This record gives sequence, structure tokens and C-alpha cells, in this order.
Amino acid sequence: MIKKICSLIILLTLILCTGYRKPYKYTINAEKDAFYHNNVGLNYLKDRIYYAAIQEFKIAIQLSPNTQATAIFKNNLGETYTFIGYPDMARICFEDAIKLYGLNFKYYLNLVECYKTLGIVQTKIKEYKNSTNPYERIQLGLLYIQTGELRKGINTLDELCLEEPDLLITPAIRQYLKEVTSKL
Repeated sequence: MIKKICSLIILLTLILCTGYRKPYKYTINAEKDAFYHNNVGLNYLKDRIYYAAIQEFKIAIQLSPNTQATAIFKNNLGETYTFIGYPDMARICFEDAIKLYGLNFKYYLNLVECYKTLGIVQTKIKEYKNSTNPYERIQLGLLYIQTGELRKGINTLDELCLEEPDLLITPAIRQYLKEVTSKL
């Protein structure tokens, strides 16, 4: 019995003296990793390494699908596609960003700019003209402004702000209207 206890004490002493540690356990935090890849993509974008930036944004989107953060990642991807001359691919990204989080005014501005590049502004105006959806009316107002019909665009956006004062995007629309009217 004493022999067993001594053996056990010696074994424990050897384990403690050898520096035995539990193996490191790696855990994946998809949300945190998604932000990391988005930031890496933004750094690649600053360095004009576009293919790598696109891949990083895609990884971020895959790690964190269908969240508000994904809308940011998709917008970043769309801006990259726009910058390198692929507006058709950018359009999909901007539309997805708006579907995921339709309260960021920048997404609408990017999408309307993309429509202009693709030459489908008039088609979209016809599509949104009779819509009562406030988010489609934002696009309609921006499309009018994009085509030079400032009065129609300003009126459309101003009416929307009056009808929907509690929307989270309304202050951004008002700020945009101030900027547009100050240039007149």
C-alpha cells in the first residue's frame, strides 16, 4: 500500500515537474473571425490588392451569413466590384446588403450609382414609381436625383421623411437632402 502511494506521489511529482499542460483547445468564433476577415479585406483594398480583398470579404460573408454585419461585408464586396469595373456583380451585393439591413443610406446611394453604371435607371424608375414601400421610395427619389430630375427626387424623399419620421434611416435622408439642396 505504501509502495503504491509512493509511486503515485512520484508520478504526480514527475508530471508537475515536467511542465505538463493541458493541450490548447482552439475554438472558432465565427462572428469575431468574420470581422477579422472583413478588416483584412479592407487592408487589402487600401493596398490595391483587389482579388485578395474580394476573397476576404467572401470569407467574412460565409462565416457570418444573414446578419446586420453581413450587410456591411456585402457592401464592401460590392464597392470593390464597382471599383474594379464589375457593376453587375456589385449590384447583387448592394441589393443583398439592403435586404439584410435596409437602414444604411450608403447602401442605397451605392445601389443607385450601380444602376446608373449599368444603364438601368429608367427601368428602375418605372419599377418603383407606384410603390408604397418606403425603401423602394428611397431608391426612387435617389434615381430621380441621379437622372437630373432634382425637384422630383427631393420631393419624393421629403414626402417620405414627412410620412415616415420614425424610420431609423430618416435622419440620413434629411442630411442628404440638405447636402443636395445646398448645391442648388
